[in-house]
Amino acid sequence: MDDPVLQEFLKTIDKSVFTNKPLIKKVDKPWGYEMIFTADDLPYTGKLMHINAGKRLSLQIHDKKQETQILILGKCNSIIENTQGEMETIEMIPMQGYTMMVGQKHRLQAVTDCDVFEVSTPELGNTYRLEDDYARPTETDEMRKDPNRGWDI
Repeated sequence: MDDPVLQEFLKTIDKSVFTNKPLIKKVDKPWGYEMIFTADDLPYTGKLMHINAGKRLSLQIHDKKQETQILILGKCNSIIENTQGEMETIEMIPMQGYTMMVGQKHRLQAVTDCDVFEVSTPELGNTYRLEDDYARPTETDEMRKDPNRGWDI
């Protein structure tokens, strides 16, 4: 701890923002649920998505959000747009990361009950639902203020 640069940096730390409290927020979805474990005011989001067997998320595009997902448990397909604009179905390999860029069509489809970990930018902009098994509309920032996000479960 005799590094002068480190010493100067430590003087700038506001320890009043530190927290040691655990956080979990369960959000029920028509396909299963999400367990969000990051605070809303952080520049990133971490969540575990539990998807019930045979269910799928909407085919969607984000205009601001970027995501990376990893299959933790079960079997799941990632249906994702390739560089030629074609949709590919990829059987997710457990413990391998899959990234969706802004504007890239994608959806998850559970083969068995599965758990997928996701890290992303926060819920920003619009989630355009191109196809949705539950007839949910495009999700906007305004809709995210509603605890049910515009649908009943």
